[in-house]
Amino acid sequence: MKLSLEMLTRYGLTLQIGKTALSSALAWELASHLSFNNYPYFAPLAAILTVQVTVADSLEKAMQRTMGIILGVIISLLIGHWLSAGILSIFIVILIGMAIPKALRLNDQIATQVAVSSLLVLAFGHNQGYALGRIVETVIGSAVAVAVNAFIIPPNAVPSAEASLFQLSKRAASALHSFVKLYRQESSPAHDDEAVERLIDETGVSLQQLQLAKQSQKFSPFRSKERVRLEAIGFGMNQLEKVTIQIRGIRRSLIELREIEEYNVEYPRIERIFETFEATAACIEHFGETIIHNSTASRSTQRSYVERAQSLQLACLHDMTGVHSPLVLREIGGILVDLNRIVKEVSSNEMNDNTDIVQRSL
Repeated sequence: MKLSLEMLTRYGLTLQIGKTALSSALAWELASHLSFNNYPYFAPLAAILTVQVTVADSLEKAMQRTMGIILGVIISLLIGHWLSAGILSIFIVILIGMAIPKALRLNDQIATQVAVSSLLVLAFGHNQGYALGRIVETVIGSAVAVAVNAFIIPPNAVPSAEASLFQLSKRAASALHSFVKLYRQESSPAHDDEAVERLIDETGVSLQQLQLAKQSQKFSPFRSKERVRLEAIGFGMNQLEKVTIQIRGIRRSLIELREIEEYNVEYPRIERIFETFEATAACIEHFGETIIHNSTASRSTQRSYVERAQSLQLACLHDMTGVHSPLVLREIGGILVDLNRIVKEVSSNEMNDNTDIVQRSL
């Protein structure tokens, strides 16, 4: 079944296209029985324009289109009562039709729809029932499109959000791994700039995926379990966003540390900090897996990673008693503070609190 869907997608036959075609056909059939028009072409047209990636977007599109048509019909009928179709009436209808939504701070899509509806009703409104038929057919087409999108394989972006969370945790861990080479002077700051920039970009993409997943759950029936998963993913994204901020701070401190003259002299006394980087990176990398596959075993493993990272942080702090340079002490202290914050963000205690919240929502 999966292979068949992939083959259809390869040839351009996506699920959304199938829903659009089905919505259009059903809208035509339903409008043929409910409207006064033998050719209710506005119903399938509304369906085509209404089907979106998520149910929430489809509903928003349907409301915008319906509101725009009602306003357009009203404006056109009022003006058409005194003026027939011509250069002056078209100018006035389009001008007023687009100005009113703008003055009311309505969506630009509504303003465009008002103008189109005003023009069509002005041109064909003398035909009996045209204006009312346009409203009825649009409502039917929009309603059918929303229903099809909501009840026939409703869109679900939660798996993509999970994959994005998993990738983000790996990207953050990779960025922290790269700092080991920077600390040992085995790489240039430019190399680590790229790692941090990729992490920032990945964080932005992940947050967009989260928002899309939230949108996909709005007004979607049969998705209660997915909403619970989404709670955990949202928690994980929020924590990793904070981790990204701390990693950026660590990178700045490392660059400043390398510029201090006493750094090479003090290096042997603070060399153990690279082990702390590695241990903290392991915490981050396993954090994504623990959020997605939340179990007693995964939380226990995460707890052991966190405890090891914390013990190494304390060992580094102890080593700092032998450092004589105040400037080196300042930068190393700042790095340890950031590492401690990262470990807290991905600690098992935080995950346990979030798990309790999710379980109470079931």
